[in-house]
Amino acid sequence: MGGAFAARLAGSGHEVAVTARGAHLAAIQQGGIRLRGAWGSIDATVSASPLLQSTPEIAIVATKAQDAAAALRDNADHLHGIPVLVVQNGLDGLTTGRRELPVSVVSGGLAMFAASYLSPGEITITAPGPTFVGGDGAAWIASALPELELQVVRDFTGAQWSKLVVNQVNALPAITGLSVQEVVANRRLRRLLTESMRETVGIGLASKVRFASLSGLSHGLLRAFHVAPLWMGEALPRLMARRMGSVPNPGSTLQSIKRGQLSEIDYLNGAVVSAASALGVEAPVNARLVELVHEVERTGEFIELSSL
Repeated sequence: MGGAFAARLAGSGHEVAVTARGAHLAAIQQGGIRLRGAWGSIDATVSASPLLQSTPEIAIVATKAQDAAAALRDNADHLHGIPVLVVQNGLDGLTTGRRELPVSVVSGGLAMFAASYLSPGEITITAPGPTFVGGDGAAWIASALPELELQVVRDFTGAQWSKLVVNQVNALPAITGLSVQEVVANRRLRRLLTESMRETVGIGLASKVRFASLSGLSHGLLRAFHVAPLWMGEALPRLMARRMGSVPNPGSTLQSIKRGQLSEIDYLNGAVVSAASALGVEAPVNARLVELVHEVERTGEFIELSSL
């Protein structure tokens, strides 16, 4: 996500500096960022280093959820007091930003486009979409960076929960090695995905969340989805897969596993488990999916469909 933002901004004439690590950093330093796919082709020249070297006018934090706090602390000298947009899956992004940067104006972001990073320095947009922003300074950042298609939402918590429902598509590709579209096309996996989504909606409703309208979802639709027969509810993941288009979408969790990195599953399905625990109840479907993703991370082997 960060590379996609950086390439679009640099392609629009902004001066952009990025932080990166390892092979990705080396590739960007040598040849810039190559953005391909649904947003066209951009070869962006940006400065790149392991840490920020100067204080920017605006900072976008787009690490994996588990890396956000450390990234904010490591770059704090150049982030304090400036507008910061934390684009993160899960429920903790805005809270983490405000905790680590108490004197900065921090906004939260939820990226609704699909991006694949399968080789250093090159990013492919497999499905376009906006980024929803909320929190302090969100309207100002949206107006300052029109190239990024930022859309302001009033209830950012509701938007986070709606995105959490969308992000249910990540676990099963990571467990099986299949794309999101292949998961939805498989009857057994589609049923399991529908169950995890229904469980997520149920925990959100029990937590007094009002789901925000985004990506074709709405509070009313998700309430109806939660009580509809399971076979009827399968229409929702089918719709989500169609919105992704025909280019196979591996999902961000599977991409992390293929790169040999720890995924952010504890902040996706794990966030549902944590929210359920706070209510004194369980979320067994989401808990099992978290366990299975961690098993794949530990063993390096995808799990056969017959074992699910």
